[in-house]
Amino acid sequence: MKCNICNKKTEETFLKKPIGTYVRDSKGKRKIICSECQSKLSIEEIKAKL
Repeated sequence: MKCNICNKKTEETFLKKPIGTYVRDSKGKRKIICSECQSKLSIEEIKAKL
């Protein structure tokens, strides 16, 4: 899976679960955000970029 902000491949656990979080956009769809983007941006900035 790729981060929807920086388009880098997200890391996965051994069970193939992505390391990151899901954020819903304005249409209600889930988008994955990597941990690097989470630490750099605030939640308002993340929602604005989606």
